[in-house]
Amino acid sequence: MRLATIRTSQGDTRAVRVEGETLIDLGLADVGELLARPDRAERAARAGEPVAGSGFAPVVPNPGKIVCVGLNYRNHILEMGRELPRYPTLFAKYPEALVGAYDEIRLPPESGQVDWEAELAVVIGTRVRRADEAEAAAAIAGFAVLNDVTMRDWQYRSPMWLQGKTWEASTPFGPYLVTPDELEGGVRPSLTLTGWVDGEQVQQADTADLVFDPVDLVRYVSTILTLNPGDVIASGTPGGVGHARKPARYLADGSVLATEITGLGRSEVKAVAEPAAR
Repeated sequence: MRLATIRTSQGDTRAVRVEGETLIDLGLADVGELLARPDRAERAARAGEPVAGSGFAPVVPNPGKIVCVGLNYRNHILEMGRELPRYPTLFAKYPEALVGAYDEIRLPPESGQVDWEAELAVVIGTRVRRADEAEAAAAIAGFAVLNDVTMRDWQYRSPMWLQGKTWEASTPFGPYLVTPDELEGGVRPSLTLTGWVDGEQVQQADTADLVFDPVDLVRYVSTILTLNPGDVIASGTPGGVGHARKPARYLADGSVLATEITGLGRSEVKAVAEPAAR
């Protein structure tokens, strides 16, 4: 099943089921509200009226938690000159960072090193704490496309990465949430992830290259704190980021950043420079 949160011409948002080119209204404000319902599977499958959308919002517009994973693709770890980790590297992102799959992303005047990071997002559908493998697998509602756009000059101001990772209106998320039954490999999907900048392919990897797969990540993160429906885990990026290139390459005003994952759809956003603060 393919789900989305759309914007309407009335200025609100609606949770929809996507059937080809048709959007079926599920009678709820967004996918996060759907996931919080105990009858979410029945509600998602119910009959409904087609609805017109004016664009895609972030697939979960206001997740309670966005937990991000660094250095989780073998090729990216080696690209950055590091050893494979024993444990996931975790940091946070906040909902203000999220934009829809076709929105603009903002280039802040405070950063001159805005980089791309194509990622598979894991979306939680069931409240879970200290999950075993079966519980972790059952807690995964589905997957979505995300790009963890990063201000590298701010990321490396200190050993803690958060300040480079959660700039407002920087992170395209969506357009769809796709349930595991639709994907090869289910909750451990084997998918090709590709990123482009201005039409040039800059990243490509298979999710089989993940050091810690989605089930591993739900188990690990849920050991630390409760994961709730609508929470998001961004599972890390493969090699090909701009900061690792020689010379380094970054997004500029007008750059077009596209991210696609087989079976999950494609986001394509334009980078727009914010004016300097007065």
